[in-house]
Amino acid sequence: MRKKLVVGNWKMHGNLVENKQLLDALVTDQTELKNAQIAVCVPFPYLHSIKENLRQTNISWGAQNLSQFDKGAYTGEVSASMLKDFGCKYVIVGHSERRALFGETNQVVAEKFIAAQKMGLIPILCVGETLEQREDGLAEKIIEEQLSVVIELAGIDAFDKSVIAYEPVWAIGTGKTASPQQAQEVHASIRKGLRDKNREIADELAILYGGSVKASNATELFVMDDIDGGLIGGASLIASEFISICRAIK
Repeated sequence: MRKKLVVGNWKMHGNLVENKQLLDALVTDQTELKNAQIAVCVPFPYLHSIKENLRQTNISWGAQNLSQFDKGAYTGEVSASMLKDFGCKYVIVGHSERRALFGETNQVVAEKFIAAQKMGLIPILCVGETLEQREDGLAEKIIEEQLSVVIELAGIDAFDKSVIAYEPVWAIGTGKTASPQQAQEVHASIRKGLRDKNREIADELAILYGGSVKASNATELFVMDDIDGGLIGGASLIASEFISICRAIK
């Protein structure tokens, strides 16, 4: 049976006081959140405090990005081994904001995917289309291209220790959300494409939905056959909202 996973992506938000308040609320409710695995991916400076707050809990943590390089003269970069030092389990790679704002190509994303796995981290590989690409009927083609470079460099077996997050770019931070049926269609397409290469891996792979999930729509999204949880942005910063989303996993 595929694991159910809800991951909070804090993006560039937080401070020590607010972070602790949020985490305290999550820890208090964790015993009731038995249906899903839960993780938070936080800004680099807060990894130490997150580790201290969560290490005695069932909640995992991770980072929002990493370098594709192991070490070297790469000022401002953070390597997979550094993330491992802080007990990270997950790391997000290829988020649409990294692709759009910082020019990360499919090749770079694939290299980061490999770098994460080399250190035993679980990459959460983000894929998705823009509104223009969707309206042009290119959504499946764009996602296939994003996945194919990873498969070419890492091999299909690498997906045995990874997570995919489908994030329609047009539904991130806009208040728009793909309907459950639209999201399911893309998730099913992703799984089918991988199943053609390795059925067992495709059937066990967790594919999360990452397009403006809220407490009000989580249940109807999570009951879809191929949606295995969510990569949650803004709603993960509000304890009651994030807890409600986690509870929506059945």
